[in-house]
Amino acid sequence: MKSVFMHYHTREEISEMARNGAAAIVVPLAATEQHGPHLPVFTDSLICEHVATEAVRQASGTVPILVAPVLTIGCSQHHLAFGGTLSYTSSTYLQLLRDIGESLVTDGFGKIIFLNAHGGNDPIMTQTANDLAVRFPIWTASASYWSVARAALNETDAASLGMVPGHAGGFETAAVMALKPELVRSDLLPETHTMREWINSGPPGSFIGKHGELTGFDGFTDAPHRATAEAGRRYLNVIVDCVAAWLIATVQAMQKGS
Repeated sequence: MKSVFMHYHTREEISEMARNGAAAIVVPLAATEQHGPHLPVFTDSLICEHVATEAVRQASGTVPILVAPVLTIGCSQHHLAFGGTLSYTSSTYLQLLRDIGESLVTDGFGKIIFLNAHGGNDPIMTQTANDLAVRFPIWTASASYWSVARAALNETDAASLGMVPGHAGGFETAAVMALKPELVRSDLLPETHTMREWINSGPPGSFIGKHGELTGFDGFTDAPHRATAEAGRRYLNVIVDCVAAWLIATVQAMQKGS
């Protein structure tokens, strides 16, 4: 295989890898949306591309797997009021993901894995994976990187910087410092922030929200001033390792069940 990137291959090469469900395909989901006054609107896409690429590279040494192009626009309706945001409505995004899934089925893929890096995409991604598995004789899986890596991130004390992953807080700021430090407005890093205690206050899988503040006060969740590139590299390495292990385990489970 000359590359783990689906989009670097020819149609015949892709058909050969997809034939009889031989290779799994990872579809990375991200966003282009406001990230406070200090981070680029491409933050989720930068993190997503790095995690998906490096995790698939690791996993490809054990299982046959490819990665599709990153979807750099997601469901970000709750960010539009702040500007600097591109978004699909939830109904449009659901149909978009279904169409992509059906395209991959037509291409011959029998193992489709959605990997997400933006909170607004998560429930729609899961619904799409469910719908595709109901309609077609294929395997599907879906997860957000923070769910896969949550236990390991807790062990590295990632929450000492702020909410994990939060939105444009210490955690994401550290990640962008590690990936593209020149894009961080260090002169605009707030040292204080009005915390909304109800954000992520419920048990996993629950939801609580307030109009105009679904992404935190003033469009971000916590003060990012403690973020460092070194911390960002550490957290990204943990995430990549966890996602790679999850991909391997998921594909192997699919292979055994076929």
